Amino acid sequence: MSLFCCPVCGAPLERGERAYACPSGHSYDLSREGYAYLLPPNRKHSAAPGDDRQMARARREFLSKGYYEPLLNTLCCQILSLCGESPVILDAGCGEGYYTAGIFRALRAAGKAPRVAGTDISKYILRSAAKRERGVEFAVASSYRLPLADGAADLLLDCFSPLALAEFRRVLRPGGMFVYVVPGERHLWELKQVLYDRPYPNQERETPYEGFAYQRIVPVDGTVTLPDQADVQNLFRMTPYYWKTPRSGGERLAALETLTVTTSFRIHIFRRL
Repeated sequence: MSLFCCPVCGAPLERGERAYACPSGHSYDLSREGYAYLLPPNRKHSAAPGDDRQMARARREFLSKGYYEPLLNTLCCQILSLCGESPVILDAGCGEGYYTAGIFRALRAAGKAPRVAGTDISKYILRSAAKRERGVEFAVASSYRLPLADGAADLLLDCFSPLALAEFRRVLRPGGMFVYVVPGERHLWELKQVLYDRPYPNQERETPYEGFAYQRIVPVDGTVTLPDQADVQNLFRMTPYYWKTPRSGGERLAALETLTVTTSFRIHIFRRL
């Protein structure tokens, strides 16, 4: 049986060789890469929501070079300490599956038997995710209408993705863990200095959320040097700055041969009440 449930009737889905199906007869084809499309047409806000092909490619190429490996390693250590022997884990807004696959493999290597699913609203980026790790279930879905049953997950990861608190509370079992990754104050500060005339730091705060109890905040700080313009542009394209940078800032960035930037992440860990 799949971790996913039918987005139309809510019944459990069973994964076949070529499609998911529920007892009510609703069926969802599996793509060539192995992901399913569980976002009903009436819940789409555009023809192709989420990251486009260019952003998906930039994210895949940048992350595959290991620039954010310290964050992945820290997430694996933290999640290993939070999980039992057979955890059910959802990565909501999983992108191209870099963290999803890494966590799945770390749990398996530690002798655990995880069941892991990843959702994202972009079909383009899920093509990379599904090809990266066949042992994980992936589906196109909105974080605000997750195709999981109530209390289905032991742990939910949200890494730089929309904060859909009501849905996260719904799909997490009582006592389940919520791992939320956000940028630190100085994350990509040197990139912002190139792009903007008056950059400002990210706001860092400890925000309590209804239905969740804070456990801890884990910092992950470092620097990375991007050796060529291709990597600089890939980083730029996978950030929100790509959509709101003035032309002059984009031109300054395009003139750089290399760039050394601060990386700063904060892992907020909560327990579902």
